[in-house]
Amino acid sequence: MHSERRPRLTPAIAEVRRAVRAALPSGIDSTGETVLVALSGGPDSLALAAATAFEASRAGVRAGAVIVDHGLQQGSADVAARAAEQAAQLGLDPVIIKRVDVGTDGGPEAAARDARYVALAEAAQASGASAVFLGHTLDDQAETVLLGLARGSGPASLSGMSPSTSSGTGGGSGAGGGSGTAVAYVRPLLGVRRSTTMQFCVDSGLEPWHDPQNVDERFARVRVRSVLLPLLERELGPGVAEALARTASQLREDSEALDHFAEEIAEELADIAEAGISLPVKALASNPPALRQRLIRLAVESEFHVSLSRTHTLEVARLVTDWHGQGPLDLPGVRVERQGGLLLFTANNTANG
Repeated sequence: MHSERRPRLTPAIAEVRRAVRAALPSGIDSTGETVLVALSGGPDSLALAAATAFEASRAGVRAGAVIVDHGLQQGSADVAARAAEQAAQLGLDPVIIKRVDVGTDGGPEAAARDARYVALAEAAQASGASAVFLGHTLDDQAETVLLGLARGSGPASLSGMSPSTSSGTGGGSGAGGGSGTAVAYVRPLLGVRRSTTMQFCVDSGLEPWHDPQNVDERFARVRVRSVLLPLLERELGPGVAEALARTASQLREDSEALDHFAEEIAEELADIAEAGISLPVKALASNPPALRQRLIRLAVESEFHVSLSRTHTLEVARLVTDWHGQGPLDLPGVRVERQGGLLLFTANNTANG
């Protein structure tokens, strides 16, 4: 007889557990490590929590949960408390509830995400966790790629979410925050469909919470989920979500390789002085546009902690490829001018975006 704690092994349960098993720390050094599952109570994170509780004990890994209460919906404290109770019933320990204050910078979604990652980093530091497991699925990846395409985003956006990212201090959008040692943010379910996590919960006798915002079509991501992706599946045939996820993986590989090459080249070319940083025009001109523009963005970001838009990056590149004596460019946070055979980047505290 199967108890509620030990459900019959169905295809959905097996698939989710297999994905979690591959993501858990392994080897002799992993014994005694702690991972936290970011648990909202929804189907994806609840399936992830249950599978992690099952697999972690067999891998000698301690597994806990962190529930972030954003306080943006009525009854959010009750939802958080219920998720914490479910986590404890699954055998996760510790179970941490973090209440956050969401600001307004960058819009409500971005502000909530930033606050969430700071809370996750703080929970990881407090519990000694080396990793936080996030419940993003293949469907989330496909939605991210479609949104990036619609907004004309670059390869960083179209590459979607990475299976694992690491962050320490500094915070930031989707990058973590807080202080202390680096935390790995791991997405074990990026190859698993949302329908599978929902079936996992049914098969396991788990009752997930359904976030009303996930059906609120005021949000672009919800419209992609409920209207655009189903339309593409009907018109183009099944497999669109999987194809978008594969595209993200391929673009991420290419983008990471180009970033690596740009960093190696920048170490050789960049000349850091008291006034700022310079790059030789001849070397920039000899590189293909993808590397040239990465070198420009890398120089500005590393020296002035400013992320140039594509429009601004192309303006700087014209000082290399279309030079006819034009004067300095005053961009947000940085001034760029061509002096002889160099592009000189200096701080600019007066330019407006």
